[in-house]
Amino acid sequence: MNRLNVEVAVGVFLVVGFLCFSWLSVKLGNVDLFGGNDYTVKANFSSVSGLKEGASVEIAGVKVGKVSRIRLGGETYEAEVELTVDKGVQLQDDSIASIRTAGIIGDRYVSISPGGSEMLIEPGGVLFETESAINLEGLISKYVFEKK
Repeated sequence: MNRLNVEVAVGVFLVVGFLCFSWLSVKLGNVDLFGGNDYTVKANFSSVSGLKEGASVEIAGVKVGKVSRIRLGGETYEAEVELTVDKGVQLQDDSIASIRTAGIIGDRYVSISPGGSEMLIEPGGVLFETESAINLEGLISKYVFEKK
């Protein structure tokens, strides 16, 4: 009887350990298993250099979503960025999406400046007002190699 208790305890320990490992994997991988507390909007930029999928989307410094997909637009050859935004955040149709840098040489993120319009962007809508990433290397080389 004593051996049976040890085997049951080891079995329960293994099952609990596997469940904890699974939960941790889902949380660290940012996987949303049950769908939705968010919606997507798109924004087109002429340059998204340094921006990566999974980067944060912020309004007034508060994280309200993430970049879910980046691809090249077919006809315009602009970068099409798909943003996943929390459902509680309502974006006006004249909001401005900008690509910013966290710190001097930090990661890139999307900053949204809310607009003043009363019209809201529907899920799957498009942010038309955008500001692309600043090419810091280009600015520095222009300053350094500029002839006077």
